[in-house]
Amino acid sequence: MAHTIQLAVNKGLLSQRSIADVIAIGRKIVGHFKHSPLAYARLQSIQEQFGMPQKRFQQDVSTRWNSTYYMLESLFAQKRVLATYIADHDLPATFTAYQWVLIENVLSLLAPFEQITKEISSSDASVADVIPLLAALKRLLNKEAETDHGVKTTKSALLEAVSTRFSQADSEPLYCIATVLDPRYKDHYLDVGKKLRTREMIQAKLDLGKPLGDGDGQVMHSAGDENSAESKRARTTDEPRTVSLSDMFDEILQENNPFARQRTSSTAQQLDGYLSEVPIPRSNNPLEFWRTNQGRFPDLAQMARRYLSAPCTSTDSERLFSAASHVIDEKRNRLSCEKAEKLLFIKKNLPLFLKK
Repeated sequence: MAHTIQLAVNKGLLSQRSIADVIAIGRKIVGHFKHSPLAYARLQSIQEQFGMPQKRFQQDVSTRWNSTYYMLESLFAQKRVLATYIADHDLPATFTAYQWVLIENVLSLLAPFEQITKEISSSDASVADVIPLLAALKRLLNKEAETDHGVKTTKSALLEAVSTRFSQADSEPLYCIATVLDPRYKDHYLDVGKKLRTREMIQAKLDLGKPLGDGDGQVMHSAGDENSAESKRARTTDEPRTVSLSDMFDEILQENNPFARQRTSSTAQQLDGYLSEVPIPRSNNPLEFWRTNQGRFPDLAQMARRYLSAPCTSTDSERLFSAASHVIDEKRNRLSCEKAEKLLFIKKNLPLFLKK
């Protein structure tokens, strides 16, 4: 998702010439200070005069849209410093008063995309976040704001790019089921038709994996049990059965109410009870909810373990390799794989244990 968001933002930013010009000027200014130690020393002196912390400008990278956001943000934060610098020294390019206003509005427009990128790339993100994040983003882009001046074309292009690239997201079974199984969202972010289809998918999967015995949700059907069930059904279908008029009444009722039989099952009752409750705050941990309420919704909790997975992003993989470089180095390069994994686990989870 993070990569697709980047593609959408890149297309939106380049759709408006005035914003593309602002980005080009920003790159020239940042490049000047990157390649001139004297210019940077003068900039630091001015920062000290204003009592501001000494910060370098952020250089953007074409493959990461958020680096462009950080570059514009760092330039806007040093607006007064740059104005003082220009009074005594030359720069390869400068911003006009209108362009400074444009930068401020672009930052306001891109702030939600930056928030989404951070959330979807965090270590506790899950695929259940995709549909709600996209729904909130589209609604925000559809609303008019005071900061739309000068960026309306870009805003429309961003909305179109997001809608096009994520057109199938709310129809993907994985995303739909994960969203409903997340107690922070449930089915509130799906339309009526998708609510019904998602409920049918969840109910079907619960029925396929319906536990044996007392229904505690911990024991699943084995291959042998499935084979015996199939053979039993085959024998049942071979036996002649008398159909009465009363059966037809029941059959007609069943056709017009497909959930009548399912709602009498324990799994359907769990699903009804779960969806009838108010969603938990978005800041809460959904996995903690299922750990606490496993006794109330055993089958749903078991299903949530499978579907509340991490989203498709390389961020955590990169962080893992970065952490591994601190564990395995030239002086400690003979660690076995098992010990290296243990050290990585301790390094990542030790802060959590210390908080407790």
